[in-house]
Amino acid sequence: MATNMMVLPMKSGPAYSQLPTTIVVNDAPPREILGIPAAIVAGVFYCSASASMVLLNKHALASFNFTAPNALLLFQCTLAVVLVKLCEAAGWVRPLQPLNRRLVTLWFPVTCIFVMMLGSGFYALQLMGIGMFSVWKQLANLTTALGDVFIFRRSYTWPVWTCMAFMIVSALVGASTDVRFTWAGYNWQVVNCLLTSAYALCLRNVMDKVPQHTTDGQKMDEFSMVYYNNLLSIPPIMVLMAVFGEYDGLMRQPALAMPAFQMVAVLGGLIGFAISFSSLWFLSQTTATIYSLIGSLNKFPIATVGILLFKEPTNAKNLASIIIGLGAGVAFTQYKSK
Repeated sequence: MATNMMVLPMKSGPAYSQLPTTIVVNDAPPREILGIPAAIVAGVFYCSASASMVLLNKHALASFNFTAPNALLLFQCTLAVVLVKLCEAAGWVRPLQPLNRRLVTLWFPVTCIFVMMLGSGFYALQLMGIGMFSVWKQLANLTTALGDVFIFRRSYTWPVWTCMAFMIVSALVGASTDVRFTWAGYNWQVVNCLLTSAYALCLRNVMDKVPQHTTDGQKMDEFSMVYYNNLLSIPPIMVLMAVFGEYDGLMRQPALAMPAFQMVAVLGGLIGFAISFSSLWFLSQTTATIYSLIGSLNKFPIATVGILLFKEPTNAKNLASIIIGLGAGVAFTQYKSK
């Protein structure tokens, strides 16, 4: 069957991040599954996995008094490595790019940024409500756009900048009306936005050099990137655990003995890994624009369910800022894709 090669931004869970990668898209995907259009089934699966990932991690960090987010991140990265290798052994994915010194040397600095990005996101998610976390997460679009302008000399139209202005205003108004506001939580989120942009910009530069070091002279597919990112993340995460003193009381964490916490942690890792498959499937059934748009729209149910599920205190002004901010994010995605 003929295939097309597309370079598209991947969205996924905390262990996968946004990865510009090469996706193989079938020209003739199946149209229906049990009488339902395949694009709808794939979209629902992707949205469900993405939303569940955020909610499960929030539940693991906030509901069990678990104070070692780097340890949770280490578990999820290790699980991702095991799962992707099992998928390779079963023949469900193409052979992974083997480890080689030159490729590891090239990739490792990006991995360090990746780890700091995920770690800061975990700390922010632990301290912030999901609604405001979703709104402030979008500010990474602003810092990434500025990087595009000043580093890659890219230009954007005025509607894109207008949408970003709305995102900034809604984020600031939302923070000022957030009854759960803490400087620590918002500072972690600002750091996370900066690291998210740094990761995206650095990865874009590294990806251009990857074909020089791969065995087939091609860019890595997403599963090889998942493998490299998560495997190389393990040593830096272990260093972060030492820096934040997580080793000392890790085995005495009461949550580790709770079956509910164990189930949430494992499910979070499994769903995070499933996002890689669901995002590929959804992309094969639709366009890059629709994929990005659905990803932005998906923040609305995530914020709504998060506020209701965790009984997060809010008010009319705060809710309005969340709705405006997320709406501006949807418009930003649409205008930027044009």
